[in-house]
Amino acid sequence: MLNLEQRGFYKGVNLGGWFSQCDYNPEKMDRFITEQDFKMISTWGVDHVRIPVDYNILDLDDGLLRIDKAIAMCKAYGLHTVLDLHKTIGFSFDNYAEHEEGFFENKIYQEHFYNIWECFAERYGQDSQQVAFELLNEVTEKCYLPAWNKIANTCIQRIRKFAPDVLILVGSYENNSPETVKYLNPPYDQHVIYNMHCYEPLKFTHQGAYWTDKINPDERFRFSESNITENYFEQLFASAIAKAQENHTVLYCGEYGMIDRAEPEDILKWFQVIHKVFETYKIGRCAWNYKELDFGLSNPRLNGIREELLKNL
Repeated sequence: MLNLEQRGFYKGVNLGGWFSQCDYNPEKMDRFITEQDFKMISTWGVDHVRIPVDYNILDLDDGLLRIDKAIAMCKAYGLHTVLDLHKTIGFSFDNYAEHEEGFFENKIYQEHFYNIWECFAERYGQDSQQVAFELLNEVTEKCYLPAWNKIANTCIQRIRKFAPDVLILVGSYENNSPETVKYLNPPYDQHVIYNMHCYEPLKFTHQGAYWTDKINPDERFRFSESNITENYFEQLFASAIAKAQENHTVLYCGEYGMIDRAEPEDILKWFQVIHKVFETYKIGRCAWNYKELDFGLSNPRLNGIREELLKNL
């Protein structure tokens, strides 16, 4: 069975907002993440970064070269890379803002998706000790699952022509909910692993969030008022852990985190609890987010707890 700790995909941090959830302005991308950031991350005790990439990046003249440079910078500072397709033509986890639709029904959009992954596989797939692939970020609706299982299977087949042993991460619906992992197909081969995301309980981790109608931004919660325990996360992850064990693969949590508007002490406590469960069940993970996007672990507001927080990623 795969050992993510040995493979170097056990503890990571996301570089969201660089090549995704952005305006694709070249000057801003040049400034947002630099070599100094990779140097800093290399001191954080993590072994990899996850780089979310929107399909729009590939429309830029230097889009692939930017990804090349990012992966090269990871290598230079001893970090592995999860390359995550965060948005594809016809689908975004945030459709209200991105206005992408039709992917799960449109064969032309699906072929575009396969072509992106064939391109990535041909370009990076031979470096399977360094790079892993995450097919698509956060499928949303349950109704997409039958199509998504078929699309993922076809995509993996096409990737394997160029990259026979690269790790491939596949998540389920409800934005990669742990509780929907059980509905995924068995892994295509021994190099496919199950992916989930965790921001639970949402009202606690997203307190003060202004971009979703699921949250009242005026409500605030302290950790002492919550029911967040190791048992809470064990129950939340139980079916996903069982599904991975049943299919002789492992589990990875590609996003988890606390909004930087919460009290720093409460952020630390949340990370400490979920970290214990990740360690108990040897779940690989990648914290959201290194910088900005309301979840920045590098936010100066967290200076007083960061040293201890980094021990609990």
